[in-house]
Amino acid sequence: WQGRPRMDDGEPKICQVCGDKSTGYHFNAMTCEGCKGFFRRAMKRPAQLCCPFQNTCVITKTNRRQCQSCRLQKCLSIGMKRELIMSDEAVEKRRMQIRRKKMQEEPVTLSPQQEAVIQELLTAHQKTFDMTCAHFIQFRPLDRDQKSKCSREPNSNRFTYATMHEDAVQQTISFVSPSFPYFSIQSPESKEKNRHKRAIFTSLPHFTDLTTYMIKNVINFAKTLTMFRALIIDDQISLLKGATFEIILIHFNMFFNEVTGIWECGPLQYCLDDAMRAGFQRHLLDPMMNFHYTLRKLHLSEEEYVLMQAISLFSPDRPGVKQHSVIDRNQETLALTLKTYIEAKRTEPETHLLFPKIMACLTEMRSMNEEYTKQVLKIQDIQPEVSPLLLEIISKDS
Repeated sequence: WQGRPRMDDGEPKICQVCGDKSTGYHFNAMTCEGCKGFFRRAMKRPAQLCCPFQNTCVITKTNRRQCQSCRLQKCLSIGMKRELIMSDEAVEKRRMQIRRKKMQEEPVTLSPQQEAVIQELLTAHQKTFDMTCAHFIQFRPLDRDQKSKCSREPNSNRFTYATMHEDAVQQTISFVSPSFPYFSIQSPESKEKNRHKRAIFTSLPHFTDLTTYMIKNVINFAKTLTMFRALIIDDQISLLKGATFEIILIHFNMFFNEVTGIWECGPLQYCLDDAMRAGFQRHLLDPMMNFHYTLRKLHLSEEEYVLMQAISLFSPDRPGVKQHSVIDRNQETLALTLKTYIEAKRTEPETHLLFPKIMACLTEMRSMNEEYTKQVLKIQDIQPEVSPLLLEIISKDS
């Protein structure tokens, strides 16, 4: 037990053992720091103390070290109690509690190194990704008909597939193999004849141009980063192959409207209808839509988005990675920077939940990544217009 100094006017401010300046009540008596420490040590020592004189030594500030036996007797005579001495474990536990409380009271701040990491990521993102999406209108058109515009259901916060009815789809793309959902079976001759008749996935040319453009931006974003350029070439390639889809997904979340379920990309707007007309299926689109709603509702800042992109990029468990430990340290640095940024900048009551929610979104993207690869390869089999750059990214070869 540790007391605090008594500040009453009539209370003596001197140590009752040696007469030195008191620092408060310790073990039930007013003492100085020296006698407090002496009493704790003496009570923990098994050795018997013996006075070389007559056990009548007068303990003072100057001679208190000369007779430990009389000094201890004086401690006991003024009421110091052995049972109030904390164990070493209890003392250490209390010290940790004090340190923890002090850390909680002190404001969390980013280190200069963390500030530099965030600034480099922001600069790289702003230099390589055009948030106005002005280039999008230069891509081949989406080829929407009048009934295929993005819309939302009244009194609903969820997007509705406006025109993708099975009968209409079967009329448009009737020759595809039965392994591809909701398409009818035709003879090989009829398939070949219809192949030249019209494009199956009318949005695919636009998405091919869009994907090629975005992949180039991701590559340029990564090459701008110091810690990425420091990696060996093989690992740079492996990381890009693994993370490109995820980084594009994170980037497009910045344009997602959580009320309408539409991506508002400058002069253009996209909805799931467009992705379906590019050949993508519900196995990917449903979890992707849920992902966008979940992530967008976190209302991340640009700094949090770019840190999330970088954490995805530096994933040491990507296929083909060789320098696992180096990339793991990079990812740990980025994750700690994101956690510190949230603690330093966010003031909402549930701030402590934001970091684990972001990490959960990163995990969710990993499962979608595999399904995305499968569907792209299937689309390429049906309508070979997929971007060669995308095919290179999703290929298994390093």
